[in-house]
Amino acid sequence: MNKFEMGSPAPVELTDQIAALRRQITTLLLALIVVSGTLTVYLWYQSRVTGKEIDANKLQAMQVVNVFNQTRPLVGKLIPQLVAYGQTHPDFQPILVKYGIPLTNPVVPNPTVKK
Repeated sequence: MNKFEMGSPAPVELTDQIAALRRQITTLLLALIVVSGTLTVYLWYQSRVTGKEIDANKLQAMQVVNVFNQTRPLVGKLIPQLVAYGQTHPDFQPILVKYGIPLTNPVVPNPTVKK
């Protein structure tokens, strides 16, 4: 049998290695706590800065949305005109296709006609 199996005390060299490993693990755990804390503080700071930027830009964004909503009917009128132009000018049709505009005017059923 081996002398380690018989319950004899571990050699001094092995005890020193175990102590060194324990110190290394403790140091790594402390470093992990410091890095995690630093990352948490950084993310909190970024969250606060981003929140303030969102609040500052909210009014400007609402103005852009209002302008978009006001010009939506004009765009609705422009698309049929583009389709009509594309029907008379075949060179313009690839541009309509590129932007997903159908080459024919969609037929809208008249809701007042009853059968």
